[in-house]
Amino acid sequence: MPLDESFTGRVYPPQTSYEVSREKIREFADAIGDANPVYRDPEAARTAGHPDVIAPPTFITIVNLAAINAIVTDPELGLDYSRMVHGDQQFSYSRPVRVGDRLLLTTHIDKIMARAGNDFINLRAEIADGDGEHIATTRAQLVVRGEDA
Repeated sequence: MPLDESFTGRVYPPQTSYEVSREKIREFADAIGDANPVYRDPEAARTAGHPDVIAPPTFITIVNLAAINAIVTDPELGLDYSRMVHGDQQFSYSRPVRVGDRLLLTTHIDKIMARAGNDFINLRAEIADGDGEHIATTRAQLVVRGEDA
């Protein structure tokens, strides 16, 4: 069943927020094997020009994945999750994620299209802090393999 193209243009406002802590940043940096001291040591972060510890660039995947999953599991969209692969992911930042940020995501379905028997869905998430300051934009393309693929 093809994806419902009428979902193009839908906007999903923030449902929850994510509080960024030193511990969560440290755990993420450990998980990806990045020993950069700006992810652990407040003094190293200040020396590098940041007010406190910052998160690795891919840290926002934690909250972004939850937002993507909320969309792709919507039964009205018609996405067969068992046939889905992650085709592309991009991050662009206005500033790094910092300790104390309360992350809020507004997710958009920018485009749904069919090509060569497969469905493509382009998603964008605008990530802001609790004061509404833009932190980052993520873009993801998901591919839903056709029945014959």
